[in-house]
Amino acid sequence: MKRLLILEDGTYFEGEGFGSLGVGTGEVVFTTGMSGYQEVLTDPSFKGQMILFTSPTIGNYGINRDDFESMEPACNGVIVKDHARVASNWRSQMTLDDFLKKKKIPGISGIDTRALTRKIRETGTIKGSIINVVEDIDHEYDQLRATVLPRNQVHEVSTTKPYSIPGTGKNVVVVDFGMKQSILRELVLRNVRVTVVPYHYTAEQILAFSPDGVMLSNGPGDPKDVKDVTQMILEIQKKVPVFGICLGHQLLSLANGADTYKLTYGHRGSNHPVRVVASNEIYFTSQNHGYAVSKESVEKTDLMITHIELNDETVEGVKHKNYPSFSVQFHPDAAPGPHDAVSLFDEFLELMDNWGRKNA
Repeated sequence: MKRLLILEDGTYFEGEGFGSLGVGTGEVVFTTGMSGYQEVLTDPSFKGQMILFTSPTIGNYGINRDDFESMEPACNGVIVKDHARVASNWRSQMTLDDFLKKKKIPGISGIDTRALTRKIRETGTIKGSIINVVEDIDHEYDQLRATVLPRNQVHEVSTTKPYSIPGTGKNVVVVDFGMKQSILRELVLRNVRVTVVPYHYTAEQILAFSPDGVMLSNGPGDPKDVKDVTQMILEIQKKVPVFGICLGHQLLSLANGADTYKLTYGHRGSNHPVRVVASNEIYFTSQNHGYAVSKESVEKTDLMITHIELNDETVEGVKHKNYPSFSVQFHPDAAPGPHDAVSLFDEFLELMDNWGRKNA
């Protein structure tokens, strides 16, 4: 079935529809990973967005039960050059087309994804809609331009009540701003006792769980839209070690006086080189974010920069000069992506050990 991807600037791309035949509207963003499309589709950080895959063929190994980052995908649309109609993998349980139909997410294939990616790189992310071919397309453009994208994405994807995962090691509270399951996987691999709490929990509520450390998870949207977490972070970091990832990194930075800004087209993919300032070691990292911490603003705080993105020199990590708090913009849990930075979870455990001995 012929469908259109229309953009708010008046341009459009024609292609074949797959997945749901409903209308999908959101911010069009691209991701450069060559694999891991199931993890991308189910990453809550894509809440409300239309995902453009730069890899030409998507869906060739189907969808399986093991690679979900959340059980419900949060994206509003999928844009590909070619979607594989036949899935060839022993773990596959359904095709990409069947999965998108089941989750009521529209897809469009057969468009020039290189041209669309170049457009986004030059002009920035843009609102778009996947629609049916219609006679009155001007009306569809008017509706698209009038659409106000939501700014409460974290509220939509965070857990609504706390839950626990047993373990025999350290007790860690994870504040869920739109958490990927791969974060829990890395903690569980280290025998950590995990308690996941909603994003709006106060410091008092979090400390009531007697944590050895607190993680601030990844999540979607503008960090400045996540209200009322500054005081929680400032109080927590004085009491226990804190480790922030992606949105958690931005929120930790904001709470300590730094600033954030929107990137032109963001960092999304599994091939971003990051330099460790202290050692000059290079990590190749998995990333998914549209905002970054201002380098100039960090210099006016009690934070110090620990990691730098080699492509555009943006801030990729900070740590507090006085408290046991640190954060990174990339995903050390790395699903999908390389495992260069997974040792940061071990550093977090070591930080908790040292803090515990210091305050024994």
